[in-house]
Amino acid sequence: MDEVKKPRAIASLKSTAALRGMVDEAYKGTVAAMAEGKPTAWAMANWWQGSPILKAMDIEAVYPENYGAVCAATGVAQRYLEISDSVGFPTHLCGYMRVNFGYTHRMMAELGGQIPPEAPMGGMPKPVLLLGSGIVCDPRYKWFQALGRYLDAPVYNLEMPNPGTKEFFHEGAAEHAVQLAVQSTRDFIAFVEKLVGRRMDYTRLEETVDDMLTMLRIWYDVNALRKARPSPMHARHFWTCMPPALFVLGDIKKSIEYYSALYVELRELVDAGGCAIAQEKYRLGWAELPPWHSLNFFDALAERGWNFVTESFSYHAPVPLDVSAIRDPVERIARNTLQWYTAGYDYARRTGGHMGFLGDPYVQLAEEYRLDGLMLHQLLTCRTASNHLAYVREATMSRLSVPSLMVQGDIVDFTLFDPADTLRKAEAFEEVMDHHREERKKRGFDW
Repeated sequence: MDEVKKPRAIASLKSTAALRGMVDEAYKGTVAAMAEGKPTAWAMANWWQGSPILKAMDIEAVYPENYGAVCAATGVAQRYLEISDSVGFPTHLCGYMRVNFGYTHRMMAELGGQIPPEAPMGGMPKPVLLLGSGIVCDPRYKWFQALGRYLDAPVYNLEMPNPGTKEFFHEGAAEHAVQLAVQSTRDFIAFVEKLVGRRMDYTRLEETVDDMLTMLRIWYDVNALRKARPSPMHARHFWTCMPPALFVLGDIKKSIEYYSALYVELRELVDAGGCAIAQEKYRLGWAELPPWHSLNFFDALAERGWNFVTESFSYHAPVPLDVSAIRDPVERIARNTLQWYTAGYDYARRTGGHMGFLGDPYVQLAEEYRLDGLMLHQLLTCRTASNHLAYVREATMSRLSVPSLMVQGDIVDFTLFDPADTLRKAEAFEEVMDHHREERKKRGFDW
């Protein structure tokens, strides 16, 4: 008798395969560009400030943060972590950073500049530019400075104003922030022009920015469909589909096509009452980054009826902003990136919060997506993605009676995450979520 195949705990989506494939294509394209003598860059996630400029200047870019996740998911990360530790980099540094240090040491000190043969997706070629950023955390600029031990490539740090929640609403503050961002972006364009010896084609930049904003709007609409009950898309789908939008990887017009197909597929599922898992007993949000090495952990939770319907807001597209009246592509870039950073400030101000960037957006997500709980992944090697989680836990509970489960782990080091212990805690947490459903009813909430 043929064995009955067990259905997947998290349903497949037809449209995700093409988006997943774009990541492979992007790395292969960068390696090919290097072989052809074209300039390549290593870049930090810059939330659409620098990436469109690199695109318009025909500079292929790869993103070591994303590559750290790739290495973790493919089981290679531990080797690079050990190399990083062995050559003296501190073990408490960002996991992505340590993977990149180990990778770069192996490529430059051990292999004379050749891509390591075990590197997944063809690896990252030697760059001519290291593009850092002043947004969010100190590794975004100190990391690339430290690579000077191995790479003779200039480091450029993008700057984006990071106003506080209250300060942003001072008279003239928002517009002043925009102008600072515009000037920072123009300075970067001038730097790249000098680096590669040619001028920016502003017609091409305008088309690139237009396409990028179209892509981001569709990606935003895709995730808005996840508010449906039951939700048709799980966080694992999100993490699969995220890189083309977050890092502007590959052909943007293809991304538009693929995200549009995903929107249509999800729209049909919503209309039919389809769900990402067999039965949605609990709706959860995830913060911050996932344990890339242990994503099967989510299948076990899905079998218990846990549907993760939203996740780290900072990896989502910004709330759409109408910039159609602005023809300067540089200003459109600046306003879009600043919108990503500050879109949650008004909600924070209205609800009495003061962490409009990293904290209060989770309260807003909990309300809009009707969450039963949050799983807060306290990253042992990332202060920036962890230091606000206590605030999130307190704010969602006090304002909405939405409880949180705090778990410890890491983005790339599997030795710091215990799936079995986390599953035991999750089982007990179900009683907490059940209790607070009743508490929300007493407080007049409609979920």
